[in-house]
Amino acid sequence: MDDVLADPVDIGRHYDERTPIGEEFRGGQLHMWYWYDRDDDASLPEAVHRTTRKVTETLGLRPGEHVLDAGCGPGETAVYLAKEYGVRVTGVTVSGFEIGAARSKAEEAGVVDKVRFQYGDYMELPFPDGSFDAVLALESLQNAPDLGRVLKELFRVLRPGGRISFSDFSLESDAEPRRVERFMTTLKLPVLPTLTEWLAHTAAAGFAVEEYTQCGPRVFGMKAKYLETAMGRRDEIAEKFGETEIAEFSRLHRGFFAPRKDQIGYVIVAARKPRG
Repeated sequence: MDDVLADPVDIGRHYDERTPIGEEFRGGQLHMWYWYDRDDDASLPEAVHRTTRKVTETLGLRPGEHVLDAGCGPGETAVYLAKEYGVRVTGVTVSGFEIGAARSKAEEAGVVDKVRFQYGDYMELPFPDGSFDAVLALESLQNAPDLGRVLKELFRVLRPGGRISFSDFSLESDAEPRRVERFMTTLKLPVLPTLTEWLAHTAAAGFAVEEYTQCGPRVFGMKAKYLETAMGRRDEIAEKFGETEIAEFSRLHRGFFAPRKDQIGYVIVAARKPRG
């Protein structure tokens, strides 16, 4: 685990290397998929968007609210929020590539008046206290070098009564630790909490947890279906990026598939900053 990255610049580079091809496979998004079973005929982009909807629906967004997308990726989710819910979104990321891709998506979608993206380390955000009505963190907290600190920072920028929803991987079994270590090293995860530990971290930051779920079997548990689906587009994407880039992308992600499908969970947590 010595090579797990924690520095924001290195994390940004990590995503700069992976996002271009990753978002091509997943329809402009970078997070995990959600398939009901092996017979589910949803495409990979559709399965990824299910996760977007499943997590964002727990926020209970209202038109005109201001949302912080903490670790916004290439911007597709923020654009979706602006169009679907009529909210304003500020997205922050440490990836230069993702900022450029996100701004292009916002312009193409005609939502530049509602969505903006900027470089930002969520350990030390450049926003006053109580700036946001809601915070969304799709698979971004996992890279925090200090999970307690980042949750407290997100708590700070939320208004009293504001909501946070996040999704991330969780540890379900440590029976074969080397498999889990390969997974964590590949994704640059300093820690891999259990669901119980995720809830404890959230509460320790001051949040009142209101909803949580564990849907690992339909997410990481569908890794074989992801590989089958992705391979169906391999030649198309190789034609765009080149065989060398595709081979390197595959090499970088090999450790992701090391754990058994029952070892890695996927948690969704929704919580609120108390009003007083």
